[in-house]
Amino acid sequence: MSGNGTTAGDDPLQTAVWRLRSRGCWADAAALLLPATPAAALQRASLLVERCLYTEQGWEEAEDALRTAEAMAHSDDERGAAACERGYLAYAATLLAVRDRADEARAALGRAAALVPPGVPARALLDFRRGLLAENLTSAPQAARAAYRRAHAGATAHSDPLLLSFTWRHLAGLALREGELAEARHGFAESLRIREELGYLVGTAPALVSLADTETEPEASRLREEARRLFRLLGGVPTWLSRQLAPPVPPAATA
Repeated sequence: MSGNGTTAGDDPLQTAVWRLRSRGCWADAAALLLPATPAAALQRASLLVERCLYTEQGWEEAEDALRTAEAMAHSDDERGAAACERGYLAYAATLLAVRDRADEARAALGRAAALVPPGVPARALLDFRRGLLAENLTSAPQAARAAYRRAHAGATAHSDPLLLSFTWRHLAGLALREGELAEARHGFAESLRIREELGYLVGTAPALVSLADTETEPEASRLREEARRLFRLLGGVPTWLSRQLAPPVPPAATA
């Protein structure tokens, strides 16, 4: 979850990977990466793990790529990054009700925290994922907020705009849950702005829907219609967004 490939002058391979990833073509992006080095193997695994979360498919391929990355990891940094992906895959499987792997997610992210020191770029991503676990699997919003804020500070310090779009979005979600509408609207608007600037199409429809939840009509309907257009354009990805974009059910007729 980094912004590699999004700015002029980047490596052509990373630019190609980013363009495919941002359009929801994770398998095509992964195919460009030969797992010949620990870094390439980890990046390939992270793409396939992300595909699972957005499409609810490809679990075995992600597991295989992750095992390869884990086998090639030798330094603490590499092992910590692989553990972070392991925890994220287990989190996704639990969140999407594929299989309850919550204990595995906690253990893997805890292992990553022991290996990835504070202050390095990878720590911000780890903090964010620990926040996801606290919010969605443990129902601990205060712990989630603290983790998201650490991730937000780290993403700012290390100039990771894509991660910032996620931290803005999830901090705004917590604010909305607590009735802080203005704070939520600001956070969702910032997340959307960053994703549009980066060309992160696969994450733009969810950002539009979230912002719509804080707006009044007719702006709310306009945002949701734009989200539907993007959702159709990308072939129904992310799959879980379909439930939020479903048209309202008309009231049943009465005699």
